[in-house]
Amino acid sequence: MIKRISLLIVLAILFADCSRVPVTRRKQFRMLPESMINSMSLTAYNDFITSNQVVGTTDSRTQQVVNVGQKLQNATITYLKKHGYGKRVKQFSWAFTLVEDPTVNAFCLPGGKIVVYSGILPVTKTDAGLATVLSHEIAHAVARHGNERMSQQLAVAMGGVALSVAIQNNPQETQSIFNSVYGIGGNLGILAYSRKHEYEADKIGMVFMALAGYDPAESIVFWETMSASGAGANIPQFLSTHPSDANRIAAMKEFLPTAKTYFKPAQ
Repeated sequence: MIKRISLLIVLAILFADCSRVPVTRRKQFRMLPESMINSMSLTAYNDFITSNQVVGTTDSRTQQVVNVGQKLQNATITYLKKHGYGKRVKQFSWAFTLVEDPTVNAFCLPGGKIVVYSGILPVTKTDAGLATVLSHEIAHAVARHGNERMSQQLAVAMGGVALSVAIQNNPQETQSIFNSVYGIGGNLGILAYSRKHEYEADKIGMVFMALAGYDPAESIVFWETMSASGAGANIPQFLSTHPSDANRIAAMKEFLPTAKTYFKPAQ
C-alpha cells in the first residue's frame, strides 16, 4: 500500500497543474481539470436555483447585486488578462443571483456563479460592503481554491489508485467529494477552505474591489463589524467558514497599502 500511495504522489506531481495564484504569486498544486470542476459546479448551481426562491430582476436589491457584481467581474477579467492569467476565467459563465433567504451568507462556485442571500444585505449595507463580500468569494473561484481542496481530498479518499482511473471508475464518489467540499446537500457555499486560502482570498479580493472603484479600506471596516456581530451564540453563517479574528484583520491592514495602489475612485 505504501508503494501504491507513493506512486500516486509521483503521478500527481508529474501531471498536476502547478501554477501561480494571481496577486499573491503563491505556487499552487492542483490535480483536477477545471472543465470537470466547472461541470459539477454548474449542476450544483442549477439544483440550488431550482430549489430556492430567486429574487426578480426588477427588485432594487437584485439590481444592486448585479451592478456591483458586474463591476467586479469586469475589473477582475481586465486584471487577469493584463497579467497573463486570462485562462483562469476563460471558461467562466458569470451569473449574479439573489435568493430570498434570511441567512447571512454568500458564495461563488467555480465558473463564476455567485449567489447572495438576502439576509446579508442589511449587514453589507453599502455597495462597498457588498463589494467586499463578492470580491472575496470571486477571489476563491479565481484562485481555484476549491480545486486544491478537492485534489487533496481525492488523493486521500482514492488511496493508491491512479487519480484518472479513480475519477472514471468512481464518478459518484468524486461528485460526493465535490459536494462535501462545497457543502452541497447541507449548506451550499459553506466551503471548507483552509486559513491560508482565507487570508489569500482577503488579499486578492481587496485588489479586485479596488480595481472596481471601491475603497479597499472599507473591507476592513466590514470584517471588523462582522467579527463584532459574531460574538455569542448567534454567529452569522457567513462567519462559520470566514473567520474574522484579530490576526486576520491585522493581516488585511498590513496589506492595505498595497491594495490602495490599485484604487481609483469611480467617477
